[in-house]
Amino acid sequence: MSRIGKKPVVLPESVTPTLSGQHIEVKGPKGTLNWTIPQGVKASLDGNTLTLERQSDEPSIRALHGTSRALIQNLVIGVSDGFKKELKMVGVGYRAAVQGSSFVISAGYSNPVELTIPKGLALEVEKNVNITVSGIDKQSVGEFAAKIRAVRKPEPYLGKGIRYVDEYVRRKEGKTAK
Repeated sequence: MSRIGKKPVVLPESVTPTLSGQHIEVKGPKGTLNWTIPQGVKASLDGNTLTLERQSDEPSIRALHGTSRALIQNLVIGVSDGFKKELKMVGVGYRAAVQGSSFVISAGYSNPVELTIPKGLALEVEKNVNITVSGIDKQSVGEFAAKIRAVRKPEPYLGKGIRYVDEYVRRKEGKTAK
């Protein structure tokens, strides 16, 4: 039995779930998210707790049991608190700016890189180098933060690039003259 799948999802007072068959919709103060529960996993709502049970012991269904519970927990956290990822730009002349619905990054290339901000995400830039991506969908927040980081990954010799705030970049020693 999945240890994570067995845990019930505790719903805060501000969150109201709607369960119809295999479809779940979660409403909260920050917005609404919905998801379709895969076949073989059954959800039941009892008061302010939501529990998941699997209908067979096949390995694929067992894997979906814990995954489904984690994804539903992410829906609940997203509509109640939201998610955010923080990035930092390290390097001389590196800067970022939000211009309408696009995000412009100057990271040492001949032309600035322009990314379109997905719907439902908010971007904040402090001091031109500290970037905060926030939203209610954990997957889209993480995916867009990874796109920003991929513009200029941190390099191990000088440590320049775009990195997550809590990321450790292992530094390498450069060449030495004999």
